[in-house]
Amino acid sequence: MKSAYKTKAREVILGFLKEHTEQRFTAREIYEAVRVQDEGINRTTVYRNLDRLCEAGELLRYKEPNQDSWYYQYSAEYEHCDEHMHAQCSVCGRIFHLDKPFVGAFGAKVLTEYGLSIDPAQTIILGTCRQCSRKKKK
Repeated sequence: MKSAYKTKAREVILGFLKEHTEQRFTAREIYEAVRVQDEGINRTTVYRNLDRLCEAGELLRYKEPNQDSWYYQYSAEYEHCDEHMHAQCSVCGRIFHLDKPFVGAFGAKVLTEYGLSIDPAQTIILGTCRQCSRKKKK
């Protein structure tokens, strides 16, 4: 893909998401966060940049079951992020990138057992991370 024109708004949005690589945010949450840094950024600019960043492969965009909002997460540091599954802590929101061997074996097992073909880019496993589990036990 050709190089995207870099604007101040794009850099502010990317900067925010790079600071929170293990979290996902709605467009509204991103807008609220970056508006503090640059009052000139409007909601339309944020949405337009999020779409372009997704097209460029720098962000993941997905929708969780029973949620109305799309979620965005910085993914440019993870090669082929659309080819593996993700797990998310339901307590703190941290995102984990599940490696390809696991995804392949899991997908094959689900296909064999249930006849269901899994789209790794659209699959998120919800659970509780070690840190949050430890906090619960205390």
